[in-house]
Amino acid sequence: MKTIHTKRKIFLFTLSILCTFSASADEKYEQLANEVEALKKQLEQVQSALKQYQEESITKKEVQELNQKLEESVITQDDVDELEKQVAEAGEWNSPNTLIHMAGYANVGYASDSESYSIGSFSPIFHYQYRDKVMLESELEIKIDEDGSTDIALEYLTIDYFLNDYVTVVAGKFLSPVGQFRQNIHPSWINKLASAPPGFGHDGAAPLSDVGFQLRGGFDFDNSSANYAFYVSNGPRLIAAQEHDDEFEIDGIEAEGFSSDNDGEKTFGGRLGFLPFKGFELGLSFATGKATVTEVELEEDVHAFKSLAFGTPGDEGEEIDLHDEVARDYDVFGIDFAYQNNGFELRGEYLKSKVGAADEGITASHGATWETWYTQGSYLIPNTRWEPVIRYSDFTSATESRSQQQWALGMNYLFTNSFIGKATYEFNDGAFDTNADEDRWLLQLAYGF
Repeated sequence: MKTIHTKRKIFLFTLSILCTFSASADEKYEQLANEVEALKKQLEQVQSALKQYQEESITKKEVQELNQKLEESVITQDDVDELEKQVAEAGEWNSPNTLIHMAGYANVGYASDSESYSIGSFSPIFHYQYRDKVMLESELEIKIDEDGSTDIALEYLTIDYFLNDYVTVVAGKFLSPVGQFRQNIHPSWINKLASAPPGFGHDGAAPLSDVGFQLRGGFDFDNSSANYAFYVSNGPRLIAAQEHDDEFEIDGIEAEGFSSDNDGEKTFGGRLGFLPFKGFELGLSFATGKATVTEVELEEDVHAFKSLAFGTPGDEGEEIDLHDEVARDYDVFGIDFAYQNNGFELRGEYLKSKVGAADEGITASHGATWETWYTQGSYLIPNTRWEPVIRYSDFTSATESRSQQQWALGMNYLFTNSFIGKATYEFNDGAFDTNADEDRWLLQLAYGF
């Protein structure tokens, strides 16, 4: 038995060396797991031999073989338990405190109106999460401009604190929660057509992003559920344009998440979604605050002004001074719905943005309204990868030349769940001799990862 205790010490010493991991976490984990299985089998053999010896049913030769095994490796159940414990500890990397994840999407395509191939965008999305407490998420948008230069924009960057199962505090630049399209559907591999509905892009009726704080979450009640998002952010900015009669009118809203608020007024808004039964959601959205003219576009694009502090020369040397421009009322209202049943999907959305008049504003005294809506249906044909899509949109802009009615027909092929090919044809009806009145083909390959 003295030999047995000595060998046991040698085994434990060897075991401690084995537990000094010099390889990677994966190699250490697999090595120790295999060692546990081998030692278990060896322990079973030794215990079986000992049992036979105790029953005096083995020969002297077998006793010698048993002693040989004991000299080679002496283990006990406690040794195996200890090693299993160390294997479990070595596997803690499987559930680390921090998680890093990269996702995103990209698309390439062709447009018949410009007769050009293009790279729509490459949009990597980064997630860095600490346990179930906090997460940093960010999306970059990388595009190639018409002149071949590369344009990089920060779509959003937020720090999300998971307060509890029902509330998440979001701080930073985030996609506008007003409506459904911008926050959930605009990525090219999710959008079922190769273009956004008129009015849901830049200078449209729908806000794009905000910088501020947001509370998001959801809850269940009875047999239904609901979700919400409420925020406070820096306000949007307004663009005034010179008309042919030398008057200035509100031409557009820039609601793209500014890191400063020139008029000191904040915007409040959000969305409340109801899911009364499986597959159907109804959402109500709003936003209210103030907005100020910060840019003036002179006739024939002579000059663009982007500062509140100074004037800029207009026609015949006149000064356009925005220093005393007053904040105007800014209000948004929206309603959206979505219904899904197997491969069929029907959705729609309505948004209206309104800017009030300014009694003291010297740049553009009148208010302006942008209004848009769309309805879209799609159906993934059973046992195939083909998906026809149809969408009708109606956008009324404060600038008549941008107003547009559109029928869009599409046929998609789903190579995989995240890789889609699209062929979209738009019938556009807008102001004569403008881009809004030109029909076009759009071809696109989109990939989400």
